[in-house]
Amino acid sequence: MKKTKLVLTLSTTDNRILLTHPLGAKNKSQPPLKESQRIARAEGKRSRHKGWWREGKDELATHSMTTEVWISTRGRISEATCIALQEALEEDNKKDTPSFGRKNLEEIHRSGTEAGLLGTYNFPGSVYATDGSNDKGVMGAGFFKLDEDRGGCCQLGRGEEGNSSNRAELGAACLALEDAKRQQDRKPLILLSDSACFLTSSQKWTGEGKFPSMHGNPDADIMRDIIQLLRERIEQGLLTIFIKIKAHSGDPLNEPADRWADEGRRSENIRWSLPSNRPIFYWTDNGATHRSPMNSTVKKRINLQVSQQQLKIHTGSTANFLTREDRPPR
Repeated sequence: MKKTKLVLTLSTTDNRILLTHPLGAKNKSQPPLKESQRIARAEGKRSRHKGWWREGKDELATHSMTTEVWISTRGRISEATCIALQEALEEDNKKDTPSFGRKNLEEIHRSGTEAGLLGTYNFPGSVYATDGSNDKGVMGAGFFKLDEDRGGCCQLGRGEEGNSSNRAELGAACLALEDAKRQQDRKPLILLSDSACFLTSSQKWTGEGKFPSMHGNPDADIMRDIIQLLRERIEQGLLTIFIKIKAHSGDPLNEPADRWADEGRRSENIRWSLPSNRPIFYWTDNGATHRSPMNSTVKKRINLQVSQQQLKIHTGSTANFLTREDRPPR
C-alpha cells in the first residue's frame, strides 16, 4: 500500500530525482517509473556501510554496483546539476562529505548530539572543533570554526622522526588558537577535540603546585606555542575551555574538522618542521623499512637483535630450541 502511494506521488511530481541501481536484467537500464529519463550513470563504488546510522560512521564501503539517476521527462534540470551529479557518482573519496545545514530538522539533530547537549551551539563566543590525521607517514592538522562556517589546515613536519596522532592533534589545537588570536574579537572560546591524549598532555600545564617540563616531550615545539597562546588569553582575561568529544561518531562539528585534517596531509603549508636532533633508528621488518626515535618499539627491536646475537654463542638445549628451523608436518 505504501509503495503504491509512493509510486503515485512520484509519478505526478515533475521535479523528482531518483537514485537507483539498474532495474533491468544483467545490469541494464530500465526506467523506474513511466515518463522517466536517465541523466547520469556510473560504476559507483562508494556507499554507506550497512547500519551506518546506528554508529554515525562516515567511512564509505566499496560496492561494485552501478548507480543511475532518473528524472521526470516533464522536469527541467540544468547542465551544471547533471555534471555535479555525475561527478558525485564517480567520487572516490573514502569518507562521505559532511553537511552542515541550517534547516529546522538539522538544528534539532545537532541539539541532540554530544556537543549540542553541552550547549555548544548556544555558547556566547567562538567554537572550534579540531582534529589530526596520521596516514601513510604523513601528518595533517585541521580545524573548523562554527560561527563562521570555515576552517584551516596544515601539514606537520618532522615526519622523518616518526609519526604520531598526538602530534597531529596538538598541531590542530594550536592552529585553532592561532586563528582565534588573529581575529582579535576578545571572545571566550570552546575547543572541541576527540583526542584524550591531547587533553591529558595539556592538563598538567594548568593549575598550581605542578612543575612540568618540556624535557623528554617529543612534541615540545608545538606544546610551547600552545602554552604561550593560552598564557596570552589568560592575561587578557579570556575564557578558554577544552572539551573531549567522541571520535568518528558523526558529530556535526568533528566531521568537518576531520576533513580539514585530511586536507592538511596534502597541504603545501608545512609547520613545525625543525629537527629535534634526536637520534633516528632504522630497521627492516618483512621487507618494510621503519624509522623512529627512541621509544618502546625501538627498545624491543634492540633487545631482539641482542638476543639473536647472544644465541649464536650458546650451545645449550634452550639455545638449540630457539634456533632450530620449523619443519612442515609430513
